Amino acid sequence: MGGALTVARRELSGYFATPVAYVFIVIFLIMSGALTFTLGNFFGRGTADLQPFFGFVPWLFLFLVPALTMRLWAEERRLGTIELLLTLPITQWQAVLGKFLAAWAFCAIALVLTFPLVLTVNYLGNPDNGVIVTGYVGCLLVAGTYLAVGAAISALTKNQVIAFVLAVAVCFLFAAAGSPVVTEFLSTRIPALAEIARGISITDRLNGFSRGVVTLRDLIFFASFIGFWLFANAVAVDHRKAD
Repeated sequence: MGGALTVARRELSGYFATPVAYVFIVIFLIMSGALTFTLGNFFGRGTADLQPFFGFVPWLFLFLVPALTMRLWAEERRLGTIELLLTLPITQWQAVLGKFLAAWAFCAIALVLTFPLVLTVNYLGNPDNGVIVTGYVGCLLVAGTYLAVGAAISALTKNQVIAFVLAVAVCFLFAAAGSPVVTEFLSTRIPALAEIARGISITDRLNGFSRGVVTLRDLIFFASFIGFWLFANAVAVDHRKAD
């Protein structure tokens, strides 16, 4: 892990060396607060919890995370620095994992900065803070899944815009797979696909965490999902690093 952590520190410091990190965080904080208090009807619900916030986070990350990952490998390939990175005394897996961990840590920082919502809900009522903690863990896992997908797609192209659009499209498929519109449509036509759609739905998995229910099945899902896309990332880097 030493090499991966070295890459992660380098990448994370690189985020804050440009305005991109601050723009990402500001947009995320503004949008999450605005959606929670307006469309989420935070005050009108009369319930001291963060369910509205947790409900919007996957859809916010759907656009913001691909914007974060689109440059991870695409920029390295465009500038031709990917060969330099891989000649350092680290393995290819350490480079892939390090970049992923840096982006994941950055998303964790963005989530931590939403703490005023936690203070607000505790001021207004007596919430179950254990449920709030598990909800945040679920949001972080969702960010990890989107990051893994976005990083793998970024490794396939030199064009950041293409990487962004493809990552949004793929992440949207996994986010919307369990929505009532999709499952009802599939249930009436291809029932077997409806069950598969529910099984791969990221938002459905988050719902359990936001209710304070953490199951081994959900943890395995997120771990295997992230692991698969990181593996795909490593394979893509290996096959296209000389392009």
